[in-house]
Amino acid sequence: MKLKFLGTGTSTGIPQIACSCEVCTSTDSKDKRLRASVLIEVKGASFLIDAGPDLRQQLILANVRKLSGVLITHEHYDHIGGLDDIRPLGETDIFAEKRVLDQIRVNMPYCFAKNLYPGVPRIRLHEIYEDAFEVNAVSIQPIRYLHANLPVLGYRIDKLAYLTDLKYISDKAIEQLKDLDVLVLNALRVQEHIAHINLTEALDLAKRIGAKRTFFTHFSHDLGKHTDVAQLLPPNVFLAYDGLVVEI
Repeated sequence: MKLKFLGTGTSTGIPQIACSCEVCTSTDSKDKRLRASVLIEVKGASFLIDAGPDLRQQLILANVRKLSGVLITHEHYDHIGGLDDIRPLGETDIFAEKRVLDQIRVNMPYCFAKNLYPGVPRIRLHEIYEDAFEVNAVSIQPIRYLHANLPVLGYRIDKLAYLTDLKYISDKAIEQLKDLDVLVLNALRVQEHIAHINLTEALDLAKRIGAKRTFFTHFSHDLGKHTDVAQLLPPNVFLAYDGLVVEI
């Protein structure tokens, strides 16, 4: 299995518009972050998790030619705003819970009209729940947690789990995350936040879950520069960056 980070930034990306802080003006490529998204390659299938407004650039950089499915965590714009850009990939399956699918229909009514305009994205929406489902012989287990008060789904595929925009998670969900080789987890910034865990909370949760390796993602510029923060982490915890490839 291969995991590729297409983007590791929060909703504003880094650099943030109109900001001249030391992170946004850094010349280190690891401090340049598109909106959070990953590509997972497993058993000959390719799955995209989330499709934010940087998706066109991300798919080109990753040389993506076809997708077995797009897994959506929730309906915020930085996670679904780029769905129109899957148009050149042909008919594509999108998996999300009903509330999220309803929002996609609202955002992209031209994809679901009776008479489709030539060239619109050909997407098939699949409603999922909290039960495991299978795509191309790959078993996918949704993981329920809360982003402030908004229900969100992360995803576990075999020994890999991807959780972003997490603030609260139940003991039941943590049990579903046991025996992981790789955990991907949001760590927005140093200060506390109403809807995201901060760096300290992410470190505590990573320790509780106990994956062999944990990669943090979905960073704000308030987290600090990549090289500075990376030095503060324990040996089995890493800061992800755009373009990072992890073999599992």
